[in-house]
Amino acid sequence: MEQSLTPWLLPAIALLAGVAIGFLVARLLPNAAPGRTQRQLDEMQQRFDSYQNEVVTHFNTTASLVRKLTQSYQEVQEHLSQGASRLAADELTRQRMLAALHAEDSKAPRERLTPPKSNEAPKDYAPKEPDEPGTLDETFGLKR
Repeated sequence: MEQSLTPWLLPAIALLAGVAIGFLVARLLPNAAPGRTQRQLDEMQQRFDSYQNEVVTHFNTTASLVRKLTQSYQEVQEHLSQGASRLAADELTRQRMLAALHAEDSKAPRERLTPPKSNEAPKDYAPKEPDEPGTLDETFGLKR
């Protein structure tokens, strides 16, 4: 009977030892992995929060600078208007200077100086002579 017990006893002991080792490894290793993952997650969250703060700061600074730029532009316009009023030699020159200053504010569309030569739409291909090959021809551009 001892001989029949030995072939079963050794694999059973090995199985129990494997289960015990596996249980210990499973209990010890996952505890290290979630801690590392949590640290990485916390680090990513901190980097994301920092990035969001930088974006908010950037756009607040941009808005402030645009406000200053608009105020400076208005001050320059007022200065030029006052200069045109004080320094113009005559009334006609003063009116023309003021009109030129305020014409940029209205952003009115300008008229064309010369009308188009024809009402035909522009062509999106190269014109060719009747006896020449077209640009899609196999022999186009080849020297004979």
